[in-house]
Amino acid sequence: MKLPIISGKELLKILYKRFGFRPIRQRGDHITITNDKAFVTIPLHRELDIGTLKSILDDCGISREEFMRIYRK
Repeated sequence: MKLPIISGKELLKILYKRFGFRPIRQRGDHITITNDKAFVTIPLHRELDIGTLKSILDDCGISREEFMRIYRK
């Protein structure tokens, strides 16, 4: 399943609303978020590289399939 090209802000919205993440701190254009199980830093770029998105999802413990189900809604 192919992951979409999305912005860091779009990814943040999904992680906040659907997975219960919340911001901890921001430095420049990178924001660190947590859900008490994982700490993840997300670059607030216009487009995230696919490898970066995969790495963030892995760090969050979210499978590609689960992410795509939520992203398509």
